[in-house]
Amino acid sequence: MRIISGNLKAKKLYSAGGRLIRPTSDRLRESIFDILSFNVRHAVVLDMFAGTGAIGIEALSRGAESALFIDIHNKALSVIERNIKACGLENKAKIIKWDIIKNLNCIKSYQAAFNLIFIDPPYNKRFLQPTLHNLIKAGSVKKGACLIVEHSLLEPIPLDFPEYELQDQRKYGKSLVSFLTYIV
Repeated sequence: MRIISGNLKAKKLYSAGGRLIRPTSDRLRESIFDILSFNVRHAVVLDMFAGTGAIGIEALSRGAESALFIDIHNKALSVIERNIKACGLENKAKIIKWDIIKNLNCIKSYQAAFNLIFIDPPYNKRFLQPTLHNLIKAGSVKKGACLIVEHSLLEPIPLDFPEYELQDQRKYGKSLVSFLTYIV
């Protein structure tokens, strides 16, 4: 794993062995950021189910203002911390251990509303519905924010949220990447 572009281009990232963390491949990250293009500069990023932190770090490398990384697994949190330190991003990044499925009260006190949100939950665990619901309840998302959801083909985006509008959806192997806009 490496950073694809920006001021940290080609920087290698640490990964975690085992099956607990499923990092987004370099190729898929590159495709996502090609679609986002200019929307990354000065963004306030929320990276949920952050895993290795590669998505949020990629955003910071491409000019995002700050990033908050959330995961519940100690192994993931340790890898994220190592990657942030290795990239010298301690002043732009914050890590929180939290159960996203329970609630997202942890983001209510963050200094700015998020306008670029990455959601990459474990596949086929039915985490999308509660995650999207908890994000609304937290009240920390800026109107017009872009949400990028990486999910299994077998677990579609729930369409019962009038707060979100599906803008685009791309298939990459066994994964779908859905681009939503927060319209409230």
